[in-house]
Amino acid sequence: MELDVNRVRPIAAGDLDALLDLARGAGTGFTSLPPVREVLERKIARSLASFGEDVKRPGPERYMFVLEDMTSRTMLGCCAIEAACGLEEPFYSYHVGLTVQASPALDVYKRLPTLYLSNDLTGASMLCSLYLNRDARQGGNGAMLSKSRFLFMAAFPQRFADKVIAEMRGVSDENGRSPFWEGLGRHFFDIEYGAAEHVVGQGNKAVIAELMPKHPIYTVLLPAEAQAVLGQVHPETAPALRFLEQERFRYQGYIDIFDGGPSVEAPLRAIRSVRRSLLLPAIIEDGRLSDTRPLLIANEQLADYRCTMAEARSGRDGVQVSPAVAAALQISDGETVRVCPL
Repeated sequence: MELDVNRVRPIAAGDLDALLDLARGAGTGFTSLPPVREVLERKIARSLASFGEDVKRPGPERYMFVLEDMTSRTMLGCCAIEAACGLEEPFYSYHVGLTVQASPALDVYKRLPTLYLSNDLTGASMLCSLYLNRDARQGGNGAMLSKSRFLFMAAFPQRFADKVIAEMRGVSDENGRSPFWEGLGRHFFDIEYGAAEHVVGQGNKAVIAELMPKHPIYTVLLPAEAQAVLGQVHPETAPALRFLEQERFRYQGYIDIFDGGPSVEAPLRAIRSVRRSLLLPAIIEDGRLSDTRPLLIANEQLADYRCTMAEARSGRDGVQVSPAVAAALQISDGETVRVCPL
């Protein structure tokens, strides 16, 4: 059966070349998907091992998924979930706090935003490595790729922490120059941002982080250009941030130590797609469906997880899907699926 359907599935060992091609298109600032074959090979191996683990609580697992065009069998995008960050090496962020300096005698009162090096987000589950080929940024593919993780987390909550975070890509220009790095990190490392990014992409973020200043940093001492990008996202990341905000993620004052991009967070059970997802039996209808609406539908398998977006009809008795959708999900008639409105 030829399938004119896109679907999300766990990454496989045979996806390495396609993943490398995808990573080459990601550009500067995408540290979790470096275009380095050996690094990506390790990421795939780690994901395969994670899907094979019998997990009772979140640990160092990392689950990676790909979006594939089932007609051409090409990879359109990828995404991942870190089950619990900072368990194998320290996970650093800057917390943007406040320092008050006051002198009644001099009639001075100053509220100074201050950066504190922090490990506060240790143990949280982290959404990462979301990238969609530019030619595929249409037709709801981005929403399907991102939301597919939430349906997976809803199906296997024991594998994830109560708090979920996402580090958003910070501001850099077309030449890969980061104002935040130039204004702060560059003073402690005599290397370009791209070189620091390469080190991070190799999985050595803690190596650089441990050499960052441990003392609080008054943001007024940073160049104006660096101050302006604190907690701001790269223009290409703005749609992803808006999407997460719709899912109830919020900025709580944590930023990336390299590019100053914001971290957003939400309780797992409060995430909109997790909360709205329902378990229903699948009803396979070999005919034209009426009164349909776009739904995100996923099976309840672990290593064989499949998720797709489809025009389907749902009700108390179940969700009606076409044979093509059923084949994409690898389900049989009557099998339980997880459904979420788009």
